[in-house]
Amino acid sequence: MSNEQKPDAQSDSDLIDEVLEQTAELENEDVDVDAAVEDADGEQDISVAELQQQLVQAEAKAAENWDKVLRIQAEMENLKRRTQKDLESAHKYGLEKFAKELLNVIDSLELGIQAATSDAPEVLKLKEGSELTVKQFESVFAKFNIEAINPVGEPFNPEFHQAMSMVPSADAEPNTVLNVFQKGYKLNGRLLRPAMVVVAQAAE
Repeated sequence: MSNEQKPDAQSDSDLIDEVLEQTAELENEDVDVDAAVEDADGEQDISVAELQQQLVQAEAKAAENWDKVLRIQAEMENLKRRTQKDLESAHKYGLEKFAKELLNVIDSLELGIQAATSDAPEVLKLKEGSELTVKQFESVFAKFNIEAINPVGEPFNPEFHQAMSMVPSADAEPNTVLNVFQKGYKLNGRLLRPAMVVVAQAAE
């Protein structure tokens, strides 16, 4: 009987050893799983921190780029306004030099008309032709907004008049234009040439 019980006792011992080995293996597996979970959590924490840092950097870069865009847009608007203003000035005052040259021509014609005092038919025809030419000049000047300044009887304005002399006058108010030696001209409101005038002063 004792010989028959030994295999059973041996079998129970082996079974206990196997159970203990399996339990140890399970415990080891649990430790490995916990370590893996901890490693995964650490990696996740690092990734979130990095992502947050990258987000902050990206937001800062975006703000910097947006500021640059706003500055460039403002500069473009200023450039557009300056260009528009320059174009308008070019349209308005592009004829300034040319108009000044024409003033000498119309001055000569008007002086010729004033000097033509003879009643001879030839002189009268020349005077008439000169007057028609002056009218044509005036029509062209009006078309291009060139305005004559002929301020006889008006108050002296130093912005558009140049006083050549002052004459005492009992008939005119002081500081009034009595005579115009040479008419002045404006181009779109800008002075091309001041009128040369004689100004009245109070009589003594």
